[in-house]
Amino acid sequence: MQLEAGVRPFNEIAELIEPTLQSLGFELVRVRLFGGGRPRLQVMAEPADPQRVMTVEDCAEISHAISAVLDVADPIAGSYILEVSSPGIDRPLVRLGDFARFAGYEARVETRQPIEGRRRFRGLLRGVRGEDVLLVVEGEEIVIPFAVIQRAKLVLTEALLAAAQRQSEE
Repeated sequence: MQLEAGVRPFNEIAELIEPTLQSLGFELVRVRLFGGGRPRLQVMAEPADPQRVMTVEDCAEISHAISAVLDVADPIAGSYILEVSSPGIDRPLVRLGDFARFAGYEARVETRQPIEGRRRFRGLLRGVRGEDVLLVVEGEEIVIPFAVIQRAKLVLTEALLAAAQRQSEE
């Protein structure tokens, strides 16, 4: 992972803001830095209660709370834009538990190194076994070590949309 000069590693930024997020009842999903001239720090969070739906008001509350923490710690040299968002329906899968939680849904997975001769996969999540992610691709189960996953996200499908609709109605 490459960072601009004057930027702390993302795990340090995550460590700075995670206690505040947890105290508000949220979990950190991802921290990313975009752009060059005026960088944008994206903080993606979700309610700790999986039955709860993230609202715009939640994003505003999080933004206000972590702004204070970031202002004191000053992890990024110069000015930047703080963007707080929810992961959305076709969310990124960043923790091993995400792959277990969303078993049964379609996902795209990209690895740092080839697995069975390829680095990109699209298939049905079967969950996890130990530190491995199980994915069914074209009828064949592929075992992908979590440690080699570069990026992964859910694919927007009818099944995923229906599940999101059910959750918002509860």
